Amino acid sequence: MNRVLLFIPTYNERENVERIYSLIQALRLDLDLLFMDDNSPDGTGQILDRLAAADPRLRVIHRAGKLGIGSAHKQAIAWATQHQYRILITMDCDLTHSPEHLPVFLRHAENAAVVLGSRFIQAESLADWNLFRKFLTHLGHFLTRHILRVPYDATGAFRLYRLDRLRPELFTLVESDSYAFFFESLYVLCHAGAQIREVPIALPKRTYGHSKMAVRDVLGSLQRLLALCGRSFRYRARIRQIMSQAHAGNQG
Repeated sequence: MNRVLLFIPTYNERENVERIYSLIQALRLDLDLLFMDDNSPDGTGQILDRLAAADPRLRVIHRAGKLGIGSAHKQAIAWATQHQYRILITMDCDLTHSPEHLPVFLRHAENAAVVLGSRFIQAESLADWNLFRKFLTHLGHFLTRHILRVPYDATGAFRLYRLDRLRPELFTLVESDSYAFFFESLYVLCHAGAQIREVPIALPKRTYGHSKMAVRDVLGSLQRLLALCGRSFRYRARIRQIMSQAHAGNQG
């Protein structure tokens, strides 16, 4: 349980996968890599297979199609738990998440169950983004902070989970398979009493390719946020039940 797994989901990232792999390798960190490709038509999966053939610490999971970013993260969490990893780090492949932050995340993991890369600590962390992307990001932060009462950057994917300090059953409560996974999972972890730390990150604009988020994802996230708010009492009751069962098991 001392192992660290870094998870990166991909879809049409052929311009980025080799570069991000090289940047991670240059850090010489003691970790394993898991890429999960949603049958990218641009050949991303084949590039990953070639990298994995030369690196025994790199694993590639191929999925049948574009099944949703949230479902990829849920599958990765389940896979890491099944393979007894102590720490799981998740990040995007588009180079907006810098591998240079990984040692910082790992240092903070000594005193936290969840470490988040926050875009709202530094004033100019989104300086290179266009106005529409900035608006969506700040709107998401405003809504999750004031409606769900989650006082963190809840919509980002750059995270570290101490799996040895989190109940795996908590992630089964997360219903969203899309971008709402990020704030829904953090909502669950907050109300489960997980110790959460944030570290400041600055996000450059995407170097190659384009954002995968569509209008339907934005609308779906808003719908899920309102559903969580409307069912908050029942949701929190289920979280308390899981934590009570865990506590009883530890006492036994």
